[in-house]
Amino acid sequence: MGETIHRALKRVALGMATMLVAPAVASYSIRARLLGRDRALEGSTQALALIPGLAGQYFRRAFLMRVLAACHSSATVEFGTIFSRVDARIGENAYIGPRCHLGLVEIERDTLLAAGVHVPSGPHTHGTALGSPFREQPGERRCVRIGAGAWIGSGAVVMANVGRGAVVGAGAVLTRPIPDRVLAVGVPAQVVRDLTAPDTNRKPPRRERDTQGHPPQADGAPGRR
Repeated sequence: MGETIHRALKRVALGMATMLVAPAVASYSIRARLLGRDRALEGSTQALALIPGLAGQYFRRAFLMRVLAACHSSATVEFGTIFSRVDARIGENAYIGPRCHLGLVEIERDTLLAAGVHVPSGPHTHGTALGSPFREQPGERRCVRIGAGAWIGSGAVVMANVGRGAVVGAGAVLTRPIPDRVLAVGVPAQVVRDLTAPDTNRKPPRRERDTQGHPPQADGAPGRR
């Protein structure tokens, strides 16, 4: 019963946010015709990024559901996050932390992005040939897919696909795709562990003292008398 009421309240809140965000959607539509959809999106998300708290989450969700290629109604986008490509996709129960910058990206369901994650539109958004300014050189935009259930650590830069259930460590710079269920860390990021295998480096849990305050005995050792 309580869960049903909770879901109903969330639907009402999203409906109210949809009505309140209608002027922002209208403004985006006008500017998209004049400036292009991507530039209009970036400006709109910069403005909506400044709304704090739960209200901001609902406003951003309501707006992005109407302008991105896909944005699930259960996704969460936190304060300060900016989008620059309308073809971006956000899946069910995805969480995007504060101050992220996202380009052409597909974020699958149950994915977590910590604070300050950058996902540009692939590794070659500008040319790098000598002889002319980089900003004037055409680049190649490529969709970066972050697989379902992945976790991207704070401050990471992700320029290649991330497998399902994989972890990218904080501050890592990912330039090559990584498979499912691995841990990648460093600059450039390298796979350091298979998350499906036992972690042999993990310390065993500390054993509690017994009810009389005595330290634990080693397995097989006689107890105190």
